[in-house]
Amino acid sequence: MARIRFQQNLDDLKEKLLVMAGMAEQSIQRAVEAYRVRDLSICDLVDRGEMAINRLEREIDQMSLDLLAMEQPMAIDLRFILAVIKINADLERVGDSARVISDRVRELQAFPVAELPIDIPRTANLASGMVRKALQAFIGAAHYTLLNLMKTEPRVAPQALNALMISRALERVADHATNIAEDVIFWVRGADVRHNAGGPSRNNARGGKSHTPANP
Repeated sequence: MARIRFQQNLDDLKEKLLVMAGMAEQSIQRAVEAYRVRDLSICDLVDRGEMAINRLEREIDQMSLDLLAMEQPMAIDLRFILAVIKINADLERVGDSARVISDRVRELQAFPVAELPIDIPRTANLASGMVRKALQAFIGAAHYTLLNLMKTEPRVAPQALNALMISRALERVADHATNIAEDVIFWVRGADVRHNAGGPSRNNARGGKSHTPANP
């Protein structure tokens, strides 16, 4: 009976994390839409969403710590809870990145819309689905182009600077997505892939899960 209750608690934890992921993704989508249409009411939604994400982050952390303290899980269950804690932190930072974009959109309200050599919505899509290496190649070129534009076209320098900061915030989103993928690999395989040759590095990647997953 105790094991069944523990498994249910792990399921509840997983469900909350999935909700957190959906909220973080929605925040990025809203922030990029606010940039696209210059709508401050959408920025307000992003701000409220970030507060909700922060509350949920604290709730997930507390649930995880309670399970660690009361159940003293072993092996894959332990790794799952540790992975949740790390993934939860990355998702919260995705919400922070959405807030950064929202703040920049507010800054841009003081300037006329300018044609810039960067597609922010496309970058947002890449940040949601591309691996870090491919995304870095795209964003790196865009950053270089924007910096050159600021030098050659001073009249659009404020717009280009804000677009550059938004692009960097989206790069952070891609970094956190990579971190989450590494956490899942650690949970499923028990392998730390943070420093594999040719792959991205990060400060921390730990992981675990309750149900035995299918072998990849």
